[in-house]
Amino acid sequence: MDKLAIQGGARLSGEVRISGAKNAALPILCAGLLSADKLHLENLPKLKDISTSLTLLGHLGMQVSLDDQGGVALQAAHLDKLEAPYELVKTMRASILVLGPILARYGEARVSLPGGCAIGSRPVDLHIKGLQAMGAEIHIEHGYIHAKASRLKGARIFMDTVTVTGTENLMMAATLADGTTFLENAAREPEVVDLANCLIAMGARIEGAGSDVIVIEGVDKLHGATHKIMPDRIETGTYLVAAAITQGQIRVLNTRADIIESVLDKLREAGAHIDVGNDWISLEMRTRPKAVNLKTAPYPAFPTDMQAQFMALNCIAEGVGTVTETIFENRFMHVQEMQRLGADISVEGNTALVRGVDKLEGAVVMATDLRASASLVLAALVAEGESIIERIYHIDRGYECIEEKFAQLGASIRRVK
Repeated sequence: MDKLAIQGGARLSGEVRISGAKNAALPILCAGLLSADKLHLENLPKLKDISTSLTLLGHLGMQVSLDDQGGVALQAAHLDKLEAPYELVKTMRASILVLGPILARYGEARVSLPGGCAIGSRPVDLHIKGLQAMGAEIHIEHGYIHAKASRLKGARIFMDTVTVTGTENLMMAATLADGTTFLENAAREPEVVDLANCLIAMGARIEGAGSDVIVIEGVDKLHGATHKIMPDRIETGTYLVAAAITQGQIRVLNTRADIIESVLDKLREAGAHIDVGNDWISLEMRTRPKAVNLKTAPYPAFPTDMQAQFMALNCIAEGVGTVTETIFENRFMHVQEMQRLGADISVEGNTALVRGVDKLEGAVVMATDLRASASLVLAALVAEGESIIERIYHIDRGYECIEEKFAQLGASIRRVK
């Protein structure tokens, strides 16, 4: 199994191009199920999770054609199957996003329950309750969600907690429903807005995406469209933190500052000098970073997917910082790996207290989930000596060409067996 070998000590500098957003691409790929016409997507990242999703869509009977420009053409003229099997769903929880589109278009869907997740339970009950409110008859049998509806009906749906995939699933289902659907306490993430923009290009009638109330007026059918996937805000933030932690100077290209304002605020608080343009962000860190306190919460607050990266920053920062996780109950698994590198971290409940140390030391560490694995790369960049990161398939799920991109910024990083 592949590992990453990183020799710490290099100050990052240069430019890096940001890929399309994985968390926008996954639901937008599923949106292709809503129409018999062709959907062209641009700026699709080359990631393990994207490959898994395309395999699932192909299994269902969708025609998938990739080009060498980072694009894909999808056409679901006729589906061979209305079932997403456990074998394909178990490796990626976002597979639940086929439920709403298949049910809305075909009147029946059978999707495996996603199973466990390394960073928390992430229940799908809000997806099910929402579809039931729209008139679906749903049974859980033998580990599968079996849903039926002759045609979904518009409904007013209040979600008890903010759920990104729940908002996306119900928004897609509502596009073909009879009547108007109101999604209240909806997720406001930019990826939800990107999905809505794609659906609107396909003929959907949607208002309010980006706010906590989304209104969808159902139509009889959707048509084909071309859509460019938004830039990945978490990849953007990860490279900016990498520059800050190494006291470097970089410019990230093909991205947007407006989608990561909470992250930029914390980087400025840590002492970084930041400039922004229409599609770029530059960062320079001239001194040792200052420790920052942060608390994760749904967008537009600080993103849980950037929590581990900032913990790495706090590990070598001046002072003491607290990191409070409110989204997932099991998202401090990177702490003990950082401690192997010499970090001074103590955890009490959902809060980690991080005391900055003068230096980290290279060691063998193990990636536990996608964002935790990225944080270990950042910590290794400033550790003395060589670090080996094992189980990097987690990284390949969410970061395109990570060793190549870091290498072009001057990092000593290579993939080894």
